[in-house]
Amino acid sequence: MRLTLHIWRQKGENDHGSMVQYEARNVNPDMSFLEMLDVLNEELTLKGDDPIAFDSDCREGICGMCGFMINGVAHGPRRGTTVCQLHMRKFRDGDVLYLEPWRARAFPVIKDLAVDRGAFDRVIAAGGYVSVSAGSAPDGNAILVPKQNADIAMDAAACIGCGACVAACPNASASLFTGAKITHLGVLPQGQPERFDRAQRMVAQAAAEGFGSCTNIGECEAVCPKEIKLEVIARMNHDFLKASWTSRGATASRGGE
Repeated sequence: MRLTLHIWRQKGENDHGSMVQYEARNVNPDMSFLEMLDVLNEELTLKGDDPIAFDSDCREGICGMCGFMINGVAHGPRRGTTVCQLHMRKFRDGDVLYLEPWRARAFPVIKDLAVDRGAFDRVIAAGGYVSVSAGSAPDGNAILVPKQNADIAMDAAACIGCGACVAACPNASASLFTGAKITHLGVLPQGQPERFDRAQRMVAQAAAEGFGSCTNIGECEAVCPKEIKLEVIARMNHDFLKASWTSRGATASRGGE
């Protein structure tokens, strides 16, 4: 296969970037997309050119490190697939592909296709945990969890934090990511004591990071490689609104004393 690649090149956050055209020749259809870029980078290095920067780690679709736009679609054209698991047989000989980084104010470009997703870490740090005394692992049946709740929690916990939902959203909203993290703890017994405070803190942190608001377009669900459903956003909004009204009522009560 032979492909024409237009790739965003940018030296740093404060530098101006631009599209640069490359020719990828003799592409093996069984290569992953990142392996194709590895081969291109080897060619660039041998010529003394700067290789293309992109994020990757496990390359098994579970770490959430990789990700960029391919012809305007986060992670590319195959649904439920990370870019590291996208194979070149999904493209045709002679295709022209445009590669760009995630576009969001909260995801500043580090270099080329790599962006800083530290904002996600700070959202998690704001409340994406359960406060318990550390110790040995409890027995698996010590706390019974209804199967329906376990299924919801497991589906939400599948989120790998890649950022595709933010990149695809016209508002650069992190609602699917934040909703998944809130849901996977909020439906379990262990997550109940901090459930509503967690929602308040994580939603507030997402807003502070510069992520936009959700307008229920659904692009996030469409590109999520783990196919997280929009229902997690509804659960997040429910917990956030309940927490907001509860805290507002408590403040009004204290003011009347």
